[in-house]
Amino acid sequence: MRSGTSVGANLNEAQASLTKKEFIAKVSIAAKEIRETKYWLMLVIESALIDRDSELEILIDDIIKITTKIIKSAQESN
Repeated sequence: MRSGTSVGANLNEAQASLTKKEFIAKVSIAAKEIRETKYWLMLVIESALIDRDSELEILIDDIIKITTKIIKSAQESN
């Protein structure tokens, strides 16, 4: 729960960043948190506590791709 909700909090903080370095740092934290969320979700699925949801897995992968692209774009324009 914490890693999943941390993603939005860090992205929100990134929007209020005062510097590009701070922005990149916050988005990077969000990217790490979404990867952690994916890990925990996979553990829960493998433990048969919830059913596999391919749409959710695709959404998580898309969010990882988006945050990675944001970081790369911000670094390149730096």
